[in-house]
Amino acid sequence: MTRFLLTLLRLSAMLPLSWVRALGWVLGRVLYGVVGARRRVVLTNLRLCFPHWSEAEVRQVARHTFDYFAKAWLDRGWLWHGNPALVKKRLRLTGAVQELDGTAPTVIFAPHFVGLDAGWTAITQQLPRRFTTIYTDQANKVADAWILQGRKRFGTARLFGRIDGVKPIVAALKAGEPLYLLPDMNFGPQESVFVPFYGVSACTVPSLSRFARMSRAKVVPLLSRMTRDGYDIDVLPAWTDFPTADSKADTALMNLRLQSYIDSMPAQYYWVHKRFKDRPDGEAPPY
Repeated sequence: MTRFLLTLLRLSAMLPLSWVRALGWVLGRVLYGVVGARRRVVLTNLRLCFPHWSEAEVRQVARHTFDYFAKAWLDRGWLWHGNPALVKKRLRLTGAVQELDGTAPTVIFAPHFVGLDAGWTAITQQLPRRFTTIYTDQANKVADAWILQGRKRFGTARLFGRIDGVKPIVAALKAGEPLYLLPDMNFGPQESVFVPFYGVSACTVPSLSRFARMSRAKVVPLLSRMTRDGYDIDVLPAWTDFPTADSKADTALMNLRLQSYIDSMPAQYYWVHKRFKDRPDGEAPPY
C-alpha cells in the first residue's frame, strides 16, 4: 500500500500545482473529519495557546491546519520528483539570504511550519554550501527510504541520525556546514527544559542554544510560508543576542520569538504534534 501511495505522489509531480493544492484541500477536509484523535490534539493546542479566540475561530484555524498539512504532504511529490527548474521556480528565497553565504558556522532555526521540507529543498538546491540536518528514522521502512532520498535530492546534504550524538554535528558546524535545526517539538523530558510557549509550560530541547554555543555559530531563522504559487522561504537576519551562557533562558527566548513567527501564519504551524504531552511534576497532560 505504501509503495502504491508513493507512486501516486511521484506521478502527481506532473500535475499543475493548482490541481495538487485542490486535492490537498479535499484530503485535509477528509482528515479533519475522520482522524478524530489528531483533530482533538490540534483543537487542544489552539485552545491552550490562543485562549482569547472564540470556539468558532479555533475550529476554523484547525480546519485550515489540516488543509495546509495535507497540501504540504502532496507537495513533496513535486519537491522530490518534479523537474528541477520547476522546483526552483516554485521556491522563492527571500530576505537576508546573504546570512547563508560564506563559511561561518551557522545554525538555521527552522520551526515546524508545514513547509519545512520546502525550505530545506530551497537552500540545498539554490545555495552552494553543504547543509546538514538531523533525521529521525520512520517506522515504515519504505516511507523512510523515500523521505531520506527526497531530502538528499539536491546538493551534498548530510543527514545525521539522532543516535549519532552531537560530536559529528558540531564538527560539521565548525567546518562551515550549516545545520538546519528544528528544535521546537516535545522530544521528551530527558535533556529538555520546561519554558513558556504561549504562556503554557512546554517541554523543549535546548539544542539551538547548545549547538550555537559549542560551535560558536550564529543563529539564522528561516521561515517557510506556503503560497498559491509554491513557497516563500524567508531568511531572517541573524540574532545578535544569542546564545548566552544560560541555555534555559535562550530556549525561552527562542519560544517567544517563535510565537511572533506563528502569529503571522498560525494555520501553517505543526499543531498536529502533542506539544504539551510532557508536563512538569503535578500537572496532568491535556490530551
